[in-house]
Amino acid sequence: MKSGGFGEDLKRADRKRGFFQLIFAVLFNGYAAGFTKGKIFTGKTKAICVPVLNCHSCPGALGACPIGSLQKVLAGSSRVSFYALGFLMLFGVVLGRLVCGFLCPFGWIQDLLHRIPGKKAELPEKIDRPARKLKYAVLLLLVVLLPMAVRDEFGIGTTFFCAWLCPAGTLEAGLPLLAANPELRLMIGGQFYWKLALLIALLLWSVFTYRPFCRYLCPLGAFYGLFNRFSLYQYRFESEKCTGCGACARACQMKIDVTKNVNSAECIRCGRCIAACPEDAISRKKIFSRTETGKTGEER
Repeated sequence: MKSGGFGEDLKRADRKRGFFQLIFAVLFNGYAAGFTKGKIFTGKTKAICVPVLNCHSCPGALGACPIGSLQKVLAGSSRVSFYALGFLMLFGVVLGRLVCGFLCPFGWIQDLLHRIPGKKAELPEKIDRPARKLKYAVLLLLVVLLPMAVRDEFGIGTTFFCAWLCPAGTLEAGLPLLAANPELRLMIGGQFYWKLALLIALLLWSVFTYRPFCRYLCPLGAFYGLFNRFSLYQYRFESEKCTGCGACARACQMKIDVTKNVNSAECIRCGRCIAACPEDAISRKKIFSRTETGKTGEER
């Protein structure tokens, strides 16, 4: 048991995670010239997927978004991209939603916005719980079924999620490209204004509610969440150590009851519950090892 300093432990955990989020945001969008020139990077690495929601059309993007890649194949041929699907499954099996908590640039942006001081708000539980199922509907309908089923006169489908919902695409690709290319601004239509309004709404919502897009709409979070209970990276809860103080529940910004389901599909592996627990009842299982690490990072 450790006494005192839990507020500092949480701040330390947040700073550590924020550092990783910054590094990976820069790593995935390292083509700085793209933002100044308004050109999309077309190098060889663009054929390689990144594990996060990071728009292929972002001027700085060095890799391809797996959701976008999966949709393009489905919309073009009704066949599954086994590369994109296998890539997602690999990261799901190894890391689960740790990808969401530590690697995703749009998740990081929501984290930063939520740090703005002010009164926070949560949806009532009777609305929140069923609303979290929406991201699975987005995954099934907008990412998989509609691109395969709805086609134009040439037999080509639409990447529905990218075209009509993805806020990361609007923020990372649409706005920078419009800012750098005046001719593109002449082509703006209703579809862009819809996505811009959706982006603004989600960004404003993020100030008051922690990660609303991740909770309710992100198909990638839905996919990785399916692997949380079985991924190599796991959390462990030792009930015999728990005193029922509720510190983990208060620290969890995704509003998960850690004592009932420590490997919930909603958990983004931020580590705040581990930092907050005064009894070290929650720990991380090392990948490819049976040992666990707790708040201090020491092996048990």
